[in-house]
Parts: sequence; C-alpha cells; structure tokens
Amino acid sequence: MAKLTAELAQKILVAAAAKATEIDSPSSISILDSGREPVAFLRQDGALLASPEISSNKAYTSVSMKMPTGDLNELVQPGGPFFGLQTAQARPFVTFAGGVPILVDGEVVGAIGVAGGTGEQDEEVANAGAAAA
Repeated sequence: MAKLTAELAQKILVAAAAKATEIDSPSSISILDSGREPVAFLRQDGALLASPEISSNKAYTSVSMKMPTGDLNELVQPGGPFFGLQTAQARPFVTFAGGVPILVDGEVVGAIGVAGGTGEQDEEVANAGAAAA
C-alpha cells in the first residue's frame, strides 16, 4: 500500500514553493495524508493572512473527494450532483481551484492545497507540487 511519507511531503512542498516563487504568487501550501491529517505546511512571506486555513481546506476537500477542487465547482451548483457539499460537514469543503490529489503508484495518498494567488496560480502551484510525487 502506497503512503505519503514526511520525506515525500517535504519534496512536494519544496517543488510547490519553488513554483509559487517562480510565478510571483506568495502562497500557503498545505499537505495532508489520506487520513486528512497534516504532514507538511509552509506559509511563504507575503502570503495572505487567510491563506493558511484556505490551503488546508483545499487539501482536505481534495483528499476527501479524491479529485481536484477546481473540478468540483460545477458539480456543487444548484441541480448538480454535489449541491450543498460546501456546507455538508463541520469543516468547509472548498470548491474552487488549488487543491490537488497526490498520487503514488496510481493511488491517492494525500492532497496538496495552495492559497494565495488566483485560482489558476494556486492550481499551477499545486500541480507542480503533486508532480514531484
């Protein structure tokens, strides 16, 4: 069974932080394991004050649903199959871009959540991190 180790989480965190710096998008980056527990976190200098909680909620949502958070937005609209998902649990689900599953050998072992830039920037940073797995 594949697992998200602390060593792998740090590798993912470094790759994501490098991308955030490259595109000038100071970010908070949260990495959670498949049990939705934190493994690694970074708040870059200049990241928005709200970004730590948002990044964690993006990772939480992504690992819970085993899909990128950006793919959920359409599904939670009125009439959609996941309408109301954002408020269905005590912890809010985030349904905009920036949360991406982390795969090891094709298995979801966790997720990375990024907040601090536009949705497109957050997703780019998250994808760069996830690709390091």
